[in-house]
Amino acid sequence: MMLVLRRLLRKRWVLGVVFGLSLIYFLTSTLKQEERSMRDRTLLEVKDLDHRIPWKVRFNLGNSSRQITQCRNSIQGKILLTDELGYVCERKDLLVNGCCNVNAPSSRQYICKSCLANGCCSIYEYCVSCCLQPDKQPLLERFLNRAAKGFQNLFTAVEDHFELCLAKCRTSSQSVQHENTYRNPQAKYCYGESPPELLPV
Repeated sequence: MMLVLRRLLRKRWVLGVVFGLSLIYFLTSTLKQEERSMRDRTLLEVKDLDHRIPWKVRFNLGNSSRQITQCRNSIQGKILLTDELGYVCERKDLLVNGCCNVNAPSSRQYICKSCLANGCCSIYEYCVSCCLQPDKQPLLERFLNRAAKGFQNLFTAVEDHFELCLAKCRTSSQSVQHENTYRNPQAKYCYGESPPELLPV
């Protein structure tokens, strides 16, 4: 059996068939991948460029007629979290529904602690909370209207004010210089219109 297999593999036409099938497989998988990426690019370009974000209305948990059953939150913080209502709390004060316990001593709403006047903060969760302040809506709308085309594709996936603040406060290429150092290592999370100020090295 092994002898027959060896003889068969030594024949050039068998090697040619194996090579041909491998080439066909490679070409079809490459073309499918290119087709998928073209479809994704087209979807992003076709999306409405005047994408309006449905801004959340400000309401107070204490006297709101609307019951909050679930909250989204910033998830990633080791110690602090920000929920979609703008509350920052310690991880231990997070309720099972994802909202911060508003009665906990660590919980504060719309806190801008560690944030500079230009909208750059040293702590991500404070950046998100500060960005969620209702009075920041005009600033964020201006940013969206003036965003470069590359950023436009990124921010068209954003559904609401909370998601925009999560995305905007993440560090980006605007936060770095020379591709490997932060422009301002103390305040690298920004929701403002301009990138962090360049600090002397």
